[in-house]
Amino acid sequence: MKKRLSTAVFALLTLLTAGTQARTLVVYYSYTGNCREIATTLTNQIQADILEIRPAEKGQKYDADNYALGTQMLNTIKNDPDNAASYPAIDPVNITMEDYENIVVITPLWWSKMAAIMQSFLFRNASDMSGKHVGLIVSSHSSSIGTVISDAKRLLPDVTWTGDALWINAANHQSRATLIEEWLKAQNFQEKQSDTDIMYITANGHTFPVMLEDNVATRELTAILQQSPITFEAEDYGGFEKVGDLGCSLTRDDRQTTTKAGDVVLYNGSNIVLFYGSNTWDYTRLGCIQYESPDDLESFLKPGQGKIRVTLSLTAGQTHISQLCEDRLAPDTYYTLGGRKTTKPTNGLYIRNNKKIRL
Repeated sequence: MKKRLSTAVFALLTLLTAGTQARTLVVYYSYTGNCREIATTLTNQIQADILEIRPAEKGQKYDADNYALGTQMLNTIKNDPDNAASYPAIDPVNITMEDYENIVVITPLWWSKMAAIMQSFLFRNASDMSGKHVGLIVSSHSSSIGTVISDAKRLLPDVTWTGDALWINAANHQSRATLIEEWLKAQNFQEKQSDTDIMYITANGHTFPVMLEDNVATRELTAILQQSPITFEAEDYGGFEKVGDLGCSLTRDDRQTTTKAGDVVLYNGSNIVLFYGSNTWDYTRLGCIQYESPDDLESFLKPGQGKIRVTLSLTAGQTHISQLCEDRLAPDTYYTLGGRKTTKPTNGLYIRNNKKIRL
């Protein structure tokens, strides 16, 4: 169960978890298990993808004979830090750095330096991490972490550091949840780079907001819609969806997905699929239509009744939520995700000034 967070830290965690904000990657290497525990504690407090770095050669005892092998690895790096051959081999990683604005690196300390395995990952990925906002958490038994911070800055010269590194040692490891919570308050994480995560979809006289996923396909689609809306015809298929040709191809990130009513996905790179039922297949998720009742979705998609004409845009249409378009500059006006004006919003997601916000 996730820890209940203080009000003071909630705003920062909203930055890391809200759909309108940035995606975060937690990267860790763990030899003794301490860094794995730290990574688990951190991802219990924020929403983030997690990546474990593993050495290519398994079963090595870096701490045997007074850390003889670990020290040898560190000295090899020290003697020729610009040579890729100086760094120990690691398992390949399946990650796309451009999907993330924020990265948290969690590493152990070996004889006052950053563990050689983590140094390998940072050396190999430094160019892809350029421009990212990076936070650092270091685990050690008792040694101070100044040299590890220097290693990190050498390996990642072109990142923006979010703040001071967090040191978790043997004496305070059991208090890591509180330490991480306090550390997060002081970190300057980056907001999402794209302008909006809301798209509007119009058909049969109704317009609904679509909450977009954060991936390459949605960023490409948003860029296209910034130039002009897209209109296409969608027809029934399989008794659970409407499908239409977008007229262009987007970058695919297909994963096996079980859809639900209201989901919007990309199929074969150029087909937009609007679900009124459920199916399991390999799709690239684009978003979800924000409707308030099954009747809303049925009148919108007209399941089983043939082709419909669909328009995608970045501004609200003049139906269903037309007031949102008229009033979107009002500073104190909130709307539900279905477009209904509310004067007493409670905790949750709302639209204000044509943007999704979390209260």
